[in-house]
Amino acid sequence: MESIMRTRILCVFSVLCFLTVSCGSDYSPKPRGYFKIDLPKKEYQSYKGECPFSFDYPVYADVVTDSARNAKPCWKDVVYGGLNGRIHLSYQSIGSRAQFNELIEDSHTFVFKHTVKATAIDESIISMPDKKVYGIYYTIDGNAASPVQFFLTDSTKNYIRGALYFNEQPRLDSIQPVLDFVKKDIDVMIRSFRWN
Repeated sequence: MESIMRTRILCVFSVLCFLTVSCGSDYSPKPRGYFKIDLPKKEYQSYKGECPFSFDYPVYADVVTDSARNAKPCWKDVVYGGLNGRIHLSYQSIGSRAQFNELIEDSHTFVFKHTVKATAIDESIISMPDKKVYGIYYTIDGNAASPVQFFLTDSTKNYIRGALYFNEQPRLDSIQPVLDFVKKDIDVMIRSFRWN
């Protein structure tokens, strides 16, 4: 009986010692983390296809013809395979002033459909008169499906609209590094854009 009592006392003493030692440091849960993304080195090449425009795009992306059922011949996608995203480019030739106004209004409508999820929508004017390239660049902050959209036109014959999409649920905190990376590519694309 005495040995059972000693064993119990020893067990209780051991547990108390263990609890005292283990409770000595502060514990706080680690914040949620995301996968590390290795972004490629910036390098560009020229796109010159059968369509009436050309631009520079990154070597780690591919320009492919849009394969959607209702796609028109000069609708292109700049596909970022490794970053799980794409820039959709839809080209239209302008037949009349009314059609031009309708295209501009459509672009505005597409951007402001994101108002539900957006925390802010910023517009920047694009004006490169030496190349006859004009347009508007939209930055859509928040958890929008398309965080960057733009259109470019020569105001008389040609119009192209661009929209960036990621094949992920739109969570700005997780895509922000890739979004910032691709925005620089879009800036290069716009600055190098030319009508043929």
